[in-house]
Amino acid sequence: MPSKKRIILIADDDSDDVEILTEVFNQLDDHMSIHTVQNGGQVFRYLAGLADDDLPCVMVLDYKMPILNAAEVLEKIRNDERYSRIPKVVWSTSGRQEDMNRCLDAGAKEYFIKPSKTSELKRMAGIMLQYC
Repeated sequence: MPSKKRIILIADDDSDDVEILTEVFNQLDDHMSIHTVQNGGQVFRYLAGLADDDLPCVMVLDYKMPILNAAEVLEKIRNDERYSRIPKVVWSTSGRQEDMNRCLDAGAKEYFIKPSKTSELKRMAGIMLQYC
């Protein structure tokens, strides 16, 4: 019986960033299933529709999403037992220390600045995959 694919949830409204991160994840591990949403509100609709054993192995949240930003998503799910075991990482163009601190305080495992070099993106994606 084939093993079930692990799911990564990417929440980001920038389709180019989603496409390149998805490509890198697939290069690093082709046994992943990538699901994408474009805003913080869609994160909750997507998660609510999943059975407990189908939850993502990691959530990648863009900080500057519409509806709810990454910090707001993290703060809303911080005390929800159902989602507490899902590692959450933030990636963003924002390097503001207060944004980083807010996300890390709300439960993010990592806060990454979106890289411009492919080699750095692969390194960062490799770290994200270690949470799966």
